[in-house]
Amino acid sequence: MPDTQVFRAVCTALLLLTVAAGHAADAPYPTKPVRFILGYPPGGASDAVARLLVAPLTTRLGQQIVIDNRPGAGGNIAAEISARSAPDGHTWFLGNNGILATNQALYAKLPFDALRDFATVVLIATQPSVLVTHPSLPVKNVKDLVALARAQPGQLNYASSGNGTAGHLASELFKGMAKVSYQHIPYKGGGPAVIDLVSGQVHFMFATAASVIPHARSGRLRALAVTSVQRSASVPELPTVAESGLTGFEALTWHGVVVPAATPAPVIAKINAEINAVLATPDTKERLATQGVEARGGKPEEFAAFLRSEIPKWTKVVRESGAKVD
Repeated sequence: MPDTQVFRAVCTALLLLTVAAGHAADAPYPTKPVRFILGYPPGGASDAVARLLVAPLTTRLGQQIVIDNRPGAGGNIAAEISARSAPDGHTWFLGNNGILATNQALYAKLPFDALRDFATVVLIATQPSVLVTHPSLPVKNVKDLVALARAQPGQLNYASSGNGTAGHLASELFKGMAKVSYQHIPYKGGGPAVIDLVSGQVHFMFATAASVIPHARSGRLRALAVTSVQRSASVPELPTVAESGLTGFEALTWHGVVVPAATPAPVIAKINAEINAVLATPDTKERLATQGVEARGGKPEEFAAFLRSEIPKWTKVVRESGAKVD
């Protein structure tokens, strides 16, 4: 075939591919049920957040959204399944601070890369922890706790729901920023940790508001501060750790939707718009708030920037603390 004919054939093929891609981008979405993969079992925080969104999103999208719980390996199994799924917008993954940020440092090898294998869609919600102490500890605020830890290096101890968990890493971030030392006592879950804190077996911990605020209001624990940059609507009477002396301190549990990296931009924009619309409703905000969770929303690029900042932040904490998964 002469060179001119080859050139024309190549141009024609490229044109056809371009047209086909354009038609694909303009195709209706979704065209079938959406699989919403979670890395944790039913009944947990991630599951509760996801299920709040399913009914209104099903109505808005006109297709069933089916939650697929795939627990195991700290959420890594679910993340790998999601990353390897067809990039057509019909598989969503609810990632969080553990799976998409801290696991990058806690595990020597991961079957996925949070930044390379996923495209961010939207940050769904954030939840601060609450710094609480046993009432017998002679402290009434964050400055008192820092002063006591400095006066008694290595003598205080704190509980967490396990190695590598949000409470553990928040405590280690606090330790580094306050330049103090104390001992870590990991438990197998937040429930046992709170029980021992209430009984005075440990001195303090960073925990979810739902698990400790009732004890604080009854006088069995003392709440000192929240770990968000701004005060929490669920406990507005509590100052933040940052305003209590550790400027810049922030340690959040967060949840966000990601999809396989090659998912078309128009599809991502559609999912983003629909989830933002649901998050903006008073009903969704109120239902999330009852769990101590704040509805967020925003653009895919904003979530991407947030994720890029979280990974090195918690990688540094993990490495400096020597934290390892159970």
